[in-house]
Amino acid sequence: MNKAEKVERIGKVLDELYPDPAIPLHHKDAFTLLVAVALSAQTTDARVNMVTPELFKIAPTPAAMAKLDVARIHEITKSCGFASKAKNLSALAKMLVEEHGGVVPRTFEELEALPGVGHKTASVVMAQAFGIPAFPVDTHIHRLAERWGLSDGKSVEQTERDLKAAFPRDSWIAMHLKIILFGREHCPALRHDMSTCPICSFAASKARILASQPTLKAAKKRVDKGSSAKALSARASSASSLPGAGRKPLAHKPDRKSTRAR
Repeated sequence: MNKAEKVERIGKVLDELYPDPAIPLHHKDAFTLLVAVALSAQTTDARVNMVTPELFKIAPTPAAMAKLDVARIHEITKSCGFASKAKNLSALAKMLVEEHGGVVPRTFEELEALPGVGHKTASVVMAQAFGIPAFPVDTHIHRLAERWGLSDGKSVEQTERDLKAAFPRDSWIAMHLKIILFGREHCPALRHDMSTCPICSFAASKARILASQPTLKAAKKRVDKGSSAKALSARASSASSLPGAGRKPLAHKPDRKSTRAR
């Protein structure tokens, strides 16, 4: 199977599993999506969705958010981690009001100039809020692209370029959601038997599939333990055959000079 055939087959599996993937972060418009994505860094979407209803109730717009004290924003969002998130949201809202008329901009350059907004966050907003083709790469996508042999895993930037080259442009927006959902529900990072995975079973390398199987891992662990035991036994046997092995050590006699009273 060549790479093009693999990509097509991956797409078919994901289309069957997730024909109409929903955005996991709850939001009402571009601004609330931007805030939710900014809060989601290094935490779960579920946690963000628990926090944002209260935040959006009192600050649903950039103007309203800009009026809140950073301490108040942090009080609501602290379970999402990092006090810097509250500072960034406050600064971001003020910048939107002062420089963009209270409207979320529609270019990568302008979005990435906002406090706390990186390329991934900008990509999500461009794709999900404005429908502009983008391929945001999170940890799940980066991990699976490497596991499936679609990218070398050296960097998120390289993974994004490789996936954009592999999948049709008009599929990017939905595809990034489908891969995220698949990673969460079917393809965990640890303790994953790839031989039973709907995609890894044909997309991952044979060596990787074999190495992921529990029975093979258990057998390798037993072999490793056996090898270690044999190595220790061999060293002990070698030591016992050395001249003088087994003799009692001579008792140490104190130096009379060192103990003589002066």
